[in-house]
Amino acid sequence: MRNLTKTGVFINSKIGKAIHDYDLIEDDDRILVGVSGGKDSLTLLTLLAEIRKWAPVRFELVAAHVISDLQPENEEHISFLTKVFKDLKIEYRFKNIKVIDEERKVTCFWCSWNRRKALFEMADELKCNKLALAHHKDDIVETMLMNLIYNGEISAINPRQELFRGKITIIRPLCYVEESMTEKFAGERGFSEFTCDCPFERDTRRAFIKNFIREAEENGSKMNIKTNIFKSIARIKQEYIGLKEEKG
Repeated sequence: MRNLTKTGVFINSKIGKAIHDYDLIEDDDRILVGVSGGKDSLTLLTLLAEIRKWAPVRFELVAAHVISDLQPENEEHISFLTKVFKDLKIEYRFKNIKVIDEERKVTCFWCSWNRRKALFEMADELKCNKLALAHHKDDIVETMLMNLIYNGEISAINPRQELFRGKITIIRPLCYVEESMTEKFAGERGFSEFTCDCPFERDTRRAFIKNFIREAEENGSKMNIKTNIFKSIARIKQEYIGLKEEKG
Protein backbone atom coordinates (compact mmCIF):
# COMPACT_ATOMS: atom_id res chain seq x y z
CA MET A 1 0.00 0.00 0.00
CA ARG A 2 2.91 2.33 -0.73
CA ASN A 3 0.86 4.44 -3.11
CA LEU A 4 -1.81 5.22 -0.52
CA THR A 5 -2.13 8.11 1.89
CA LYS A 6 -3.27 7.57 5.47
CA THR A 7 -6.81 8.23 4.28
CA GLY A 8 -6.51 5.51 1.66
CA VAL A 9 -5.08 3.03 4.15
CA PHE A 10 -7.92 3.81 6.58
CA ILE A 11 -10.60 3.31 3.92
CA ASN A 12 -8.89 0.13 2.73
CA SER A 13 -9.10 -1.30 6.24
CA LYS A 14 -12.84 -0.58 6.30
CA ILE A 15 -13.28 -2.19 2.88
CA GLY A 16 -11.30 -5.21 4.04
CA LYS A 17 -13.53 -5.60 7.08
CA ALA A 18 -16.67 -5.37 4.93
CA ILE A 19 -15.28 -7.98 2.52
CA HIS A 20 -14.60 -10.30 5.46
CA ASP A 21 -17.88 -9.70 7.30
CA TYR A 22 -20.13 -10.18 4.28
CA ASP A 23 -18.02 -12.43 2.00
CA LEU A 24 -18.13 -9.76 -0.68
CA ILE A 25 -15.21 -11.02 -2.78
CA GLU A 26 -14.30 -14.65 -3.40
CA ASP A 27 -11.85 -16.60 -5.53
CA ASP A 28 -12.29 -16.22 -9.29
CA ASP A 29 -14.84 -13.41 -9.01
CA ARG A 30 -15.14 -11.16 -12.03
CA ILE A 31 -16.45 -7.87 -10.68
CA LEU A 32 -18.07 -5.10 -12.68
CA VAL A 33 -17.57 -1.79 -10.83
CA GLY A 34 -20.18 0.86 -11.55
CA VAL A 35 -18.26 4.11 -12.00
CA SER A 36 -20.37 7.25 -12.20
CA GLY A 37 -17.28 9.42 -12.18
CA GLY A 38 -18.00 10.89 -8.76
CA LYS A 39 -15.84 10.76 -5.63
CA ASP A 40 -17.38 7.58 -4.20
CA SER A 41 -17.16 5.33 -7.24
CA LEU A 42 -13.63 6.46 -8.14
CA THR A 43 -12.51 5.87 -4.55
CA LEU A 44 -14.03 2.38 -4.62
CA LEU A 45 -12.44 1.48 -7.97
CA THR A 46 -9.00 2.80 -6.97
CA LEU A 47 -8.93 0.92 -3.67
CA LEU A 48 -10.30 -2.33 -5.10
CA ALA A 49 -7.48 -2.15 -7.65
CA GLU A 50 -5.04 -1.73 -4.75
CA ILE A 51 -6.56 -4.61 -2.78
CA ARG A 52 -6.33 -6.84 -5.84
CA LYS A 53 -2.51 -6.60 -5.68
CA TRP A 54 -2.18 -8.30 -2.29
CA ALA A 55 -5.50 -10.01 -1.55
CA PRO A 56 -5.31 -13.75 -0.77
CA VAL A 57 -8.09 -14.34 -3.32
CA ARG A 58 -7.84 -13.81 -7.07
CA PHE A 59 -10.42 -11.61 -8.72
CA GLU A 60 -10.80 -9.47 -11.84
CA LEU A 61 -12.15 -5.94 -12.16
CA VAL A 62 -14.00 -4.29 -15.02
CA ALA A 63 -14.93 -0.59 -14.80
CA ALA A 64 -18.30 0.39 -16.29
CA HIS A 65 -19.50 3.92 -16.97
CA VAL A 66 -23.06 4.54 -18.19
CA ILE A 67 -23.80 7.66 -20.25
CA SER A 68 -27.43 8.79 -20.57
CA ASP A 69 -29.07 11.27 -22.91
CA LEU A 70 -30.30 13.11 -19.80
CA GLN A 71 -26.74 13.91 -18.80
CA PRO A 72 -24.50 14.05 -21.88
CA GLU A 73 -20.81 13.64 -21.12
CA ASN A 74 -18.13 16.03 -22.31
CA GLU A 75 -14.95 14.75 -23.90
CA GLU A 76 -12.82 16.03 -21.03
CA HIS A 77 -14.63 13.82 -18.51
CA ILE A 78 -14.49 10.76 -20.76
CA SER A 79 -10.77 11.31 -21.31
CA PHE A 80 -10.23 11.69 -17.56
CA LEU A 81 -12.06 8.42 -16.77
CA THR A 82 -10.24 6.60 -19.55
CA LYS A 83 -6.91 7.73 -18.11
CA VAL A 84 -7.91 6.58 -14.61
CA PHE A 85 -8.91 3.15 -15.91
CA LYS A 86 -5.72 2.75 -17.92
CA ASP A 87 -3.50 3.95 -15.05
CA LEU A 88 -5.11 1.34 -12.79
CA LYS A 89 -4.66 -1.28 -15.53
CA ILE A 90 -8.33 -2.16 -15.45
CA GLU A 91 -10.53 -3.34 -18.30
CA TYR A 92 -13.30 -0.81 -18.95
CA ARG A 93 -16.48 -0.21 -20.92
CA PHE A 94 -18.67 2.81 -21.70
CA LYS A 95 -22.35 2.33 -22.49
CA ASN A 96 -24.84 4.88 -23.86
CA ILE A 97 -28.47 4.61 -22.80
CA LYS A 98 -31.72 6.48 -23.52
CA VAL A 99 -33.50 7.79 -20.44
CA ILE A 100 -35.64 10.61 -21.81
CA ASP A 101 -39.06 9.23 -22.69
CA GLU A 102 -41.76 11.57 -24.06
CA GLU A 103 -44.50 9.33 -22.63
CA ARG A 104 -43.36 9.52 -19.03
CA LYS A 105 -41.86 11.99 -16.62
CA VAL A 106 -38.14 11.51 -16.04
CA THR A 107 -37.55 11.00 -12.32
CA CYS A 108 -34.61 9.96 -10.14
CA PHE A 109 -36.13 6.47 -9.86
CA TRP A 110 -36.60 6.12 -13.64
CA CYS A 111 -33.05 7.29 -14.38
CA SER A 112 -31.54 5.04 -11.68
CA TRP A 113 -33.60 2.05 -12.87
CA ASN A 114 -32.32 2.45 -16.44
CA ARG A 115 -28.72 2.87 -15.29
CA ARG A 116 -28.96 -0.21 -13.07
CA LYS A 117 -30.50 -2.19 -15.95
CA ALA A 118 -27.59 -1.13 -18.19
CA LEU A 119 -25.09 -2.33 -15.56
CA PHE A 120 -26.85 -5.69 -15.29
CA GLU A 121 -26.71 -6.06 -19.07
CA MET A 122 -23.01 -5.18 -19.12
CA ALA A 123 -22.30 -7.66 -16.33
CA ASP A 124 -24.00 -10.37 -18.36
CA GLU A 125 -22.20 -9.43 -21.59
CA LEU A 126 -18.81 -9.28 -19.86
CA LYS A 127 -19.41 -12.48 -17.85
CA CYS A 128 -19.14 -10.73 -14.49
CA ASN A 129 -20.74 -12.52 -11.55
CA LYS A 130 -20.68 -9.50 -9.23
CA LEU A 131 -21.57 -5.83 -9.50
CA ALA A 132 -19.82 -3.46 -7.08
CA LEU A 133 -21.65 -0.23 -6.27
CA ALA A 134 -20.24 2.69 -4.29
CA HIS A 135 -22.97 3.14 -1.69
CA HIS A 136 -21.31 4.14 1.58
CA LYS A 137 -22.36 4.24 5.24
CA ASP A 138 -24.12 7.59 4.86
CA ASP A 139 -26.20 6.25 1.96
CA ILE A 140 -27.30 3.25 4.02
CA VAL A 141 -28.24 5.30 7.07
CA GLU A 142 -30.05 7.96 5.04
CA THR A 143 -31.97 5.35 3.03
CA MET A 144 -33.09 3.59 6.21
CA LEU A 145 -34.46 6.81 7.69
CA MET A 146 -36.08 7.82 4.39
CA ASN A 147 -37.85 4.45 4.12
CA LEU A 148 -39.02 4.73 7.72
CA ILE A 149 -40.29 8.30 7.45
CA TYR A 150 -41.57 8.47 3.87
CA ASN A 151 -42.48 4.85 3.06
CA GLY A 152 -43.51 3.56 6.48
CA GLU A 153 -41.19 0.55 6.40
CA ILE A 154 -37.98 -0.65 8.02
CA SER A 155 -35.48 -1.43 5.27
CA ALA A 156 -32.05 -0.34 4.12
CA ILE A 157 -29.36 -1.15 1.54
CA ASN A 158 -27.74 -4.57 1.82
CA PRO A 159 -23.93 -4.85 1.65
CA ARG A 160 -24.46 -8.07 -0.31
CA GLN A 161 -27.56 -8.86 -2.36
CA GLU A 162 -28.03 -11.82 -4.69
CA LEU A 163 -30.30 -11.28 -7.69
CA PHE A 164 -31.67 -13.35 -10.56
CA ARG A 165 -31.35 -16.59 -8.57
CA GLY A 166 -27.72 -15.92 -7.76
CA LYS A 167 -26.64 -15.14 -11.31
CA ILE A 168 -25.44 -11.70 -10.23
CA THR A 169 -24.56 -10.46 -6.76
CA ILE A 170 -24.50 -6.78 -5.87
CA ILE A 171 -21.76 -5.90 -3.39
CA ARG A 172 -21.16 -2.62 -1.55
CA PRO A 173 -17.58 -2.65 -0.18
CA LEU A 174 -17.87 0.94 1.11
CA CYS A 175 -20.67 0.06 3.55
CA TYR A 176 -18.47 0.85 6.59
CA VAL A 177 -16.98 4.02 5.07
CA GLU A 178 -18.38 7.48 5.77
CA GLU A 179 -18.82 9.96 2.94
CA SER A 180 -16.40 12.44 4.52
CA MET A 181 -13.59 9.92 4.00
CA THR A 182 -14.31 9.31 0.30
CA GLU A 183 -14.49 13.07 -0.17
CA LYS A 184 -11.09 13.49 1.49
CA PHE A 185 -9.51 10.65 -0.52
CA ALA A 186 -10.94 11.97 -3.80
CA GLY A 187 -9.46 15.38 -3.03
CA GLU A 188 -6.06 13.84 -2.37
CA ARG A 189 -6.15 11.98 -5.70
CA GLY A 190 -7.48 14.92 -7.72
CA PHE A 191 -10.81 13.19 -8.43
CA SER A 192 -12.84 16.04 -6.96
CA GLU A 193 -12.17 18.16 -10.05
CA PHE A 194 -14.36 15.83 -12.09
CA THR A 195 -17.50 15.25 -10.06
CA CYS A 196 -20.66 13.46 -11.16
CA ASP A 197 -23.17 16.24 -11.86
CA CYS A 198 -26.44 14.40 -11.32
CA PRO A 199 -29.56 16.50 -12.09
CA PHE A 200 -31.36 14.76 -9.19
CA GLU A 201 -28.54 15.23 -6.71
CA ARG A 202 -30.46 17.88 -4.79
CA ASP A 203 -33.18 15.52 -3.60
CA THR A 204 -34.98 17.66 -1.01
CA ARG A 205 -36.02 14.65 1.09
CA ARG A 206 -32.50 13.22 1.22
CA ALA A 207 -31.12 16.69 1.95
CA PHE A 208 -33.54 16.96 4.87
CA ILE A 209 -32.37 13.59 6.24
CA LYS A 210 -28.70 14.59 5.81
CA ASN A 211 -29.27 17.78 7.76
CA PHE A 212 -31.25 15.93 10.43
CA ILE A 213 -28.38 13.47 11.01
CA ARG A 214 -25.81 16.27 10.99
CA GLU A 215 -27.74 18.28 13.59
CA ALA A 216 -28.34 15.18 15.72
CA GLU A 217 -24.60 14.48 15.78
CA GLU A 218 -23.78 18.10 16.58
CA ASN A 219 -26.22 18.07 19.51
CA GLY A 220 -25.33 14.56 20.64
CA SER A 221 -22.00 15.44 22.22
CA LYS A 222 -19.75 12.37 21.87
CA MET A 223 -22.53 10.08 20.65
CA ASN A 224 -21.94 8.69 17.16
CA ILE A 225 -25.52 9.02 15.91
CA LYS A 226 -24.75 7.79 12.42
CA THR A 227 -23.09 4.61 13.67
CA ASN A 228 -25.94 3.96 16.12
CA ILE A 229 -28.49 4.16 13.31
CA PHE A 230 -26.32 1.92 11.13
CA LYS A 231 -25.97 -0.72 13.86
CA SER A 232 -29.68 -0.64 14.69
CA ILE A 233 -30.45 -2.36 11.39
CA ALA A 234 -28.94 -5.56 12.79
CA ARG A 235 -30.32 -5.07 16.30
CA ILE A 236 -34.06 -5.33 15.77
CA LYS A 237 -35.69 -6.66 18.96
CA GLN A 238 -38.55 -8.77 17.72
CA GLU A 239 -40.15 -9.07 21.16
CA TYR A 240 -40.82 -5.32 21.15
CA ILE A 241 -42.34 -5.26 17.66
CA GLY A 242 -45.89 -6.57 17.98
CA LEU A 243 -47.85 -4.01 15.98
CA LYS A 244 -49.89 -5.13 13.01
CA GLU A 245 -50.38 -3.04 9.90
CA GLU A 246 -53.37 -0.78 10.32
CA LYS A 247 -56.11 -1.48 7.79
CA GLY A 248 -58.21 1.20 6.17
